[in-house]
Amino acid sequence: MEVLLPSDELILQEKGISKEQIEEQLHFFETGFPFLKIVAPAVIGKGITVVDNEKGNFYINKWESYRQKEGVNIVKFVPASGAASRMFKDLYEFLESDSEAPQKSSVKEFFSQIEKFAFYEELNKACLKNERATIAELIKNNKLKAVVENLLLEKGLNYGFLPKGLLLFHSYPDEKRTPVQEHLVEGALYAANAANDVNIHFTVSHQHKALFEKHIRETLEKYQQKFNVRYHVSFSEQKSSTDTLAVDMNNRPFRENGKLVFRPGGHGALLENLNDLFADIIFIKNIDNVVPDSFKEITVKYKKIIAGVLIDVQQKCFDYLKELETNYLTEDRLKEMLRFTESTLCIYHPEANSFDADTLKKYLIRKLNRPIRVCGMVKNTGEPGGGPFLTINNDGTVSPQILESSQINLNNQEDKQKMENSTHFNPVDLVCSVKNYKGEKFDLMQYVDKKTGFISIKSKNGKELKALELPGLWNGSMSDWNTVFVEVPIETFNPVKTVNDLLRPQHQ
Repeated sequence: MEVLLPSDELILQEKGISKEQIEEQLHFFETGFPFLKIVAPAVIGKGITVVDNEKGNFYINKWESYRQKEGVNIVKFVPASGAASRMFKDLYEFLESDSEAPQKSSVKEFFSQIEKFAFYEELNKACLKNERATIAELIKNNKLKAVVENLLLEKGLNYGFLPKGLLLFHSYPDEKRTPVQEHLVEGALYAANAANDVNIHFTVSHQHKALFEKHIRETLEKYQQKFNVRYHVSFSEQKSSTDTLAVDMNNRPFRENGKLVFRPGGHGALLENLNDLFADIIFIKNIDNVVPDSFKEITVKYKKIIAGVLIDVQQKCFDYLKELETNYLTEDRLKEMLRFTESTLCIYHPEANSFDADTLKKYLIRKLNRPIRVCGMVKNTGEPGGGPFLTINNDGTVSPQILESSQINLNNQEDKQKMENSTHFNPVDLVCSVKNYKGEKFDLMQYVDKKTGFISIKSKNGKELKALELPGLWNGSMSDWNTVFVEVPIETFNPVKTVNDLLRPQHQ
């Protein structure tokens, strides 16, 4: 390893990163990350469960009775640090172009339907103040760039700087709502406990934290009265100890003015934030996947269903683990537990049926006593997202995993074919159980497959560098969890990746 300078060691201390971590990262830059061994895509009947109406009601009731128990701690965890700037990529291009008239169809659509955006009134006020003209007048006089400036720049709404969570997304007769507010509403509808407490945790960037806090202060009272709940909203930032070293194209530490350059470790870094939460059940959903109230019914229904599936699986795991603590179990009972790991948890070990009683018992304890997640999966309609697969783990077992395409060897025709045969993808719709059967919290850092990160090529000030992303939060970071995939309707997935997504019927 390249010798670290005294000034490097000071930076590592400040960031809370050990020399061993740096060595490990440099090693991965040298060797790359191995592709995962895929057995097959998870499909309906083999890895993905479909819940019919009768079963759906059973799971909804299961969740409703669980959350009415005394002292149950439920948290809604929302990754919300993303800046909105990427939503406006085409508008930025238009602003920087020589032409006064839009060339791209997306920009033309933005202007032709501008009145439909929830931020229209606020933008109009900004245009009146700064340009002394309404949006309609500016468009009529071909001053379209002035409208974009008032939307994106600091002199107007500053949407180019703001985080996605604080933009106006949806219009109602009596208010306009941000994604943050829509998550508060959702929390009241499916994550309130017996005392009507709703815990919501947002991960935010340092530069936006004060804006989120202000927004919450201005919002809470109104929503608490409306939904008859008490909100407990908390925030955390991605820890600097999860930043990863950048290297040059020869895998040597990348330096700028002699200083090591670090980069954020991707959404896998949020595992630390998740691990800091003391909760029984945690829902995970991205900040921009929200809908107005008119579309919420199906979202809430399936959130309750996947939570009910989780409670059902958790109870069975806990019951079996309590039994496994006793000295004597019949062979039939052990075989029943093994069938549960195979049929419900989709975990297969090629030699499990030939294990002697003692080996089987230890195997079952190891596999049942882990964090559990139930993941909603939607049919693949061409939207990007990680896919559900059955893969081979380091211990020889096969289990369900959510993979990104970068973890699959696309040069291998067989693996490529398996990826193309995948029918579903993960919309980041998870509900997690993070305590064991004795009520003790799992240390989630112990269940990561460190070999599932990935390396990407970036540039800084015109120089190419390699960046390392940690195992993704719902990918390799949860590799050693028990995982159940449940099909959920495409209507529950409505992300906003570009500003024009807000013109879709689901956001109007």
